[in-house]
Amino acid sequence: MKNWHFSDYLLVFVLASMIISLGLTVKAILATSGAAREQELFLLLEIILGIVILLLPRGVAWLGHFELPAILYTLFIVFIYGAVYLGTIYHFYSLVPLWDKLLHVGSAMLLGCLGYALFGLFTPKKQLRQLSPFMLSLFAFTFGLALGVFWEFYEFTFDGLLGLNMQRFMVGNTLLHGRAALMDTMGDLFADALGALIIVIIGYCGIKRNPRWLDKFLFRKK
Repeated sequence: MKNWHFSDYLLVFVLASMIISLGLTVKAILATSGAAREQELFLLLEIILGIVILLLPRGVAWLGHFELPAILYTLFIVFIYGAVYLGTIYHFYSLVPLWDKLLHVGSAMLLGCLGYALFGLFTPKKQLRQLSPFMLSLFAFTFGLALGVFWEFYEFTFDGLLGLNMQRFMVGNTLLHGRAALMDTMGDLFADALGALIIVIIGYCGIKRNPRWLDKFLFRKK
């Protein structure tokens, strides 16, 4: 406990919340039938997957004998909590205006941090200290934004294959046209750009002031 970081306490809180919801969902499955039971079973699957995804980075770090950057893992936990626990279990996507856009901002911030971390992982430390803060931040920004674009590719592909509406091109059974059909996708991309920009401005100022500031984003061998 003495060596725990904020991310460790946050992980326990989110994990406990999900386990409680898991138990409540199992109870609901046993008490319902028909279509309601199918919905609860699907929710149960989402919770289980959420728990697996939440613990996956820790498992990879344990197998690879390295430490996760605390800031990176903290943002990851917050994102999973917002997307799976609040968004899916408690329906924040439909109850809270722009919840999806807030998550896109958060995910882009997370991916921008990951961009810094990956750049540091594949660059010798001596060379890393000599690199321009602007170039490091430009890579982090483009990395975060590019993965946001690939997410939109994923939504577009599976909307077509499975008849989903992840890109919100329909309202009910009404097909949108023109700019209205693009609003959700473009809004997501603007949110991705904003989130990546926020983290790289923070990163640029920190690295410019002290090159060792980047160390908080780096993976460390145990």
